[in-house]
Amino acid sequence: MTQADRRPQDPHLIDFKKKISLERPLPYGRDLQRALESDRGRIINSAPIRRLQQKTQVFPLERNSAVRSRLTHSLEVQQVGRFIVQTIFDRLTEQQKSAYGLDGLERAVESLVEISCLMHDMGNPPFGHSGEDAINRWFTQNMTTLAPMKALAQVCSEDELAPIHHELCHFDGNAQAIRLVQSLHRFNLTYSQAASVLKYTRPATESAEQVPKDKNYLTKKVGYYVTEKPYVEAMMTALDMAPYCRHPLSYIMEAADDISYCLADLEDAVEKRILSLETLTKYLSKTFEELEPANRPIKKDKTFDVLLQDVFQDASHDEISKTHKFFIRLRVEMVHPLVAHASKQFIDNLEQVYHGDFNRALIEDNSQFHALAKTFKQVALKHVFNDPEVETLELQGYKIIGGLLTEYRPLLELSQDAFSDIVKGGGSRSYPVEKRLFNKLSRKHVGAYEVALNERNSDKENKSGIAINTSIENRALWEFYLRCRLLQDYVSGMTDQFAFDEYKSLVVSN
Repeated sequence: MTQADRRPQDPHLIDFKKKISLERPLPYGRDLQRALESDRGRIINSAPIRRLQQKTQVFPLERNSAVRSRLTHSLEVQQVGRFIVQTIFDRLTEQQKSAYGLDGLERAVESLVEISCLMHDMGNPPFGHSGEDAINRWFTQNMTTLAPMKALAQVCSEDELAPIHHELCHFDGNAQAIRLVQSLHRFNLTYSQAASVLKYTRPATESAEQVPKDKNYLTKKVGYYVTEKPYVEAMMTALDMAPYCRHPLSYIMEAADDISYCLADLEDAVEKRILSLETLTKYLSKTFEELEPANRPIKKDKTFDVLLQDVFQDASHDEISKTHKFFIRLRVEMVHPLVAHASKQFIDNLEQVYHGDFNRALIEDNSQFHALAKTFKQVALKHVFNDPEVETLELQGYKIIGGLLTEYRPLLELSQDAFSDIVKGGGSRSYPVEKRLFNKLSRKHVGAYEVALNERNSDKENKSGIAINTSIENRALWEFYLRCRLLQDYVSGMTDQFAFDEYKSLVVSN
């Protein structure tokens, strides 16, 4: 029996060539590197990536271009992701690379991680997490009072309604990214590229209490919706991924994001003059001391406080920009050890990481490096996100998203026949307000609604190469679910400025 024959039976075998392939829903090309370059082109030239330039990182509707948008943040995450991959390959011996099936794959892994880092925030709604909260709160408060839902409650069992109700009240940017990849834009990415951005593995129809306890971190948030369930299942089969498990490269993407944003948020706060360098230095030193009383060294033999004071003193002598010099030095002194630690954790836990059941983030251990990342996050949480200006902006975002959903609510009150009439071009006389609201929706989102509805009962594969979900048996429930999803797609796809303009035109002007 050859080694290849033994592989499927050996649960401990690590062979990254099973996880990195050119397989995709619709076959395209025969060369792995060219396939990944195709993925890169599809993502970089896509509308969801372009919209990130007008979506908030921390400060919504920010006019200062030096402050980060989701796009500039994603570019920084991309660079850290490349750095982690390069460090991992530098640490592995040639024998290890060969044994793990990584020989000849460095370029492929780097490309996959780089593009997953670029994609990681593309499903986020306007106004960031406050936008997510606004969507979920609105649907939680209004779902059961909508006319179609009341009618469905009379004919559907609780077992049918509860999972759909749960999903629609748990919108998540991570799951929306998978929806953008498959249902809304049909990117036809390699499964390896799409899986690299699948951060959480719980279907939105399930609650966190329904998943295995040993996967509680991997499933702490919603990972994908019922509309993308067949796609995710096909992906997991193609890449030999067990239920509730990740693709190994998603751990690198996650670590790159964790390392990048904890520093970026603080730099933006100083740029906005919410914090001074002196105050920030004091907060960082005090917080790290609380989290890491043992004061283990961070870089070579230097402790965090020594490194921090070196950075501050060096910046204080800069004649052009103390702030710029401070964060350049801080990033060098802090990112390098964090990247080294993330790389070491990836290799030290390679078997679990490879199988996707490593139930934590790479840098979330009891090390001084975990304390370091946690220090930056806690200072941002206590002294940036709680700043009155930031809280006011978040409240404005919450009000804008909630207000828009209320304005579009008439579309969710229509019967299935009435909404179908509007979709087909009618309804101008019977439903003039609803018709005008419908006309404002994105044609792409409406198209996705129609495709999913029309292919509902097809046993054949659709044009994306994936069979349509048939887990929702009731036709009326499926239609109403898709209609709610249509509205969530439209609102979540808006940029901050577009959402604000729509709010002013529909709400403020009334």
